[in-house]
Amino acid sequence: MNKQYIEEFIDYLRYEKKYSENTIISYQNDLKKVCVFFKKDFTNLTKKNIQNYIQSLSKKESTSSVSRTISTLKSFYKFLEINKYTKNNPLGTISNPKNIKKLPKVLSEEEVDKLLDINLKTSFDYRNKAMLELMYSSGLRVSELINLKVNDIDLNNASVRIFGKGSKERIVPLDDYAIEALDNYIKHHRKSLFKHGENNYLFLNNHGNKMTRQGFFKILQKIVKEKNIKSEISPHTLRHSFATHLLKHGADLRSIQELLGHSDISTTQIYTHITSERLQKNYKEFHPHGK
Repeated sequence: MNKQYIEEFIDYLRYEKKYSENTIISYQNDLKKVCVFFKKDFTNLTKKNIQNYIQSLSKKESTSSVSRTISTLKSFYKFLEINKYTKNNPLGTISNPKNIKKLPKVLSEEEVDKLLDINLKTSFDYRNKAMLELMYSSGLRVSELINLKVNDIDLNNASVRIFGKGSKERIVPLDDYAIEALDNYIKHHRKSLFKHGENNYLFLNNHGNKMTRQGFFKILQKIVKEKNIKSEISPHTLRHSFATHLLKHGADLRSIQELLGHSDISTTQIYTHITSERLQKNYKEFHPHGK
């Protein structure tokens, strides 16, 4: 029955709640992990079962992942109750763990320059250069990057049209470096990546299909290793660096919020903490009485 419950719940999220595909996949993955852990019907799970699962999860997952799992289960059991599949809700009094927000990792401007200094020999090099320049120029999420279509790029008006979380559309400007890299890739190299005829997606992998998250991450890791950059880097690091460097050079928080596509400015305010932390570090390092 678990498979049927999950399928109906996913349909509910997709067609009634209108959740994004990325959010739906997260819910689905969380519920599949619970199935594997217990191997018994959801309607037979007790509060103690759920507490044991959360305790097990806490040993290997971050606080935010545990919180998301609890939220997924709460929504799922509410759905089961509404549809009269169960009268038992083991999540009733279970609360989310206190989430200690970690400051996101960012690259220095020198590290970004090093990362973007790609030796251009093959069409793949030009594609990689265009992807990274675009990420740093516009602060895209990796999910937004891989879902871009060719006609989302407007080189004449130096902008990119992005469909973010909840399919919200935003227009973000492009800098000269990104424009040059995209122009080179689109006009002279993208078509050489076709394997099965035309493809409307902007960035293609070596099979001629749409670039994937995993594919982009592997490319990024390879370049980071080649450049001997020691900082921890994920696809989101360029987005964090984009916002932090804008703030450092005087951009206001509201503008950064719009560029990043944050619905709530409190999400954007994390970058003020990063710049404050660096300011304190520089003060201690360079002020005569700072040590």
